[in-house]
Amino acid sequence: MLRVIRARYEKGILRLLDKVDLEEGEEVVISIKRDVRSVLRKYKGALGKARLEELLRLEEEAHVQ
Repeated sequence: MLRVIRARYEKGILRLLDKVDLEEGEEVVISIKRDVRSVLRKYKGALGKARLEELLRLEEEAHVQ
């Protein structure tokens, strides 16, 4: 089963921002993808003027490589 949930990384711990239905001790597999807004804020202006679609494409390419 795949479910996307939000989390925040604080002091070495991922803190879940959404509720999850898990049993105590249950193991899960986590795939990490940064929120695109935080990536765009980090590089705002570095590429000059660009459309959001172009920035999203570049961000997706960075994950593939």
